[in-house]
Amino acid sequence: MASSSSSSSFKKIKPPPTNGNLITILSIDGGGIRGIIPAKILEFLESELQILDGENARIADYFDVIAGASTGGFVTGMLTAPDANNRPLYAAKDVTPFYVTNGPKIFPQSMGCVGSIGSLLTRLGGPKYNGKYLHKLIRDNLGQTRLTHTLTNVVIPTFDIKNMQPTIFSSYEVKNLGYMDALLSDICIGTSAAPTYLPAYHFTNADASGKSWDFNLIDGGVAANNPTLVAVREVTKEIWRKNPDFVNIQPFDCSRLLVISLGTGSAKQEEKYTAEMAAKWGILDWLIHANSTPIIDVFSQSNQDMVDYFLSVVFQALQSQDNYIRIQVLTN
Repeated sequence: MASSSSSSSFKKIKPPPTNGNLITILSIDGGGIRGIIPAKILEFLESELQILDGENARIADYFDVIAGASTGGFVTGMLTAPDANNRPLYAAKDVTPFYVTNGPKIFPQSMGCVGSIGSLLTRLGGPKYNGKYLHKLIRDNLGQTRLTHTLTNVVIPTFDIKNMQPTIFSSYEVKNLGYMDALLSDICIGTSAAPTYLPAYHFTNADASGKSWDFNLIDGGVAANNPTLVAVREVTKEIWRKNPDFVNIQPFDCSRLLVISLGTGSAKQEEKYTAEMAAKWGILDWLIHANSTPIIDVFSQSNQDMVDYFLSVVFQALQSQDNYIRIQVLTN
């Protein structure tokens, strides 16, 4: 498990996961403003850890890998970016107030019928929100922190629409692909660029040799709204590569993994769509219907559930079902 010791230097050397008996993985789903849900769960978890280890204990001290997609990616950045004392920039208890304070400015709501019509017309011609406030907020908070500066290993999925393939920003890949060591702010803006809601995001990053790479990113939730499997894959890949940090660990040895996967709420009980309704829909209705986005809702929800389904089966088949927990809240 990750060490809780601090250092006066800005860059912390991440300890090998075999410092503990288990490789600990935390995963946080995408879900926009519903990031408040995992934030509250993490606040409770951190408070319980502080009872055991003191008031300075932080989530990043206990997880070898933290993964997050979309809003979960931003929470990951907040919990793992270092402050001037090389401790986490935010405590878990600070994340929910951050969302409450800034949420209305990130997602401003139009009022009345005129506002609703204007919002609909805007969405037909561009993203619902321009993202300017969110982008400035992320840059101001994460500053010049890069992927290699995080206080524990992080995994943040995005999707590159120029290459038409997922782009996974992983602490483990930086040593092989130097151009992936991007600013954490750029990564978080990219992973939160939800189609129809926020604009796609472009930035350029260079490796040590000066060779640059263009990124054309949208929401990581398109690739992995539940990034748990991506995080497990990154750890497994390092085991296959014979990473010396993973000594005496075999691939698919789930007994050596401890995985906590946090959802951002499921609207399964809401029953907002029926086959009778959808049978009459065309392209526009699938994109926008009653101030919601059915096609995006379907893809993101199925993504979350299928990852949970797969991992539940694998961990159970390998007799390690107690090492994987998925916490999901049913919302109205």
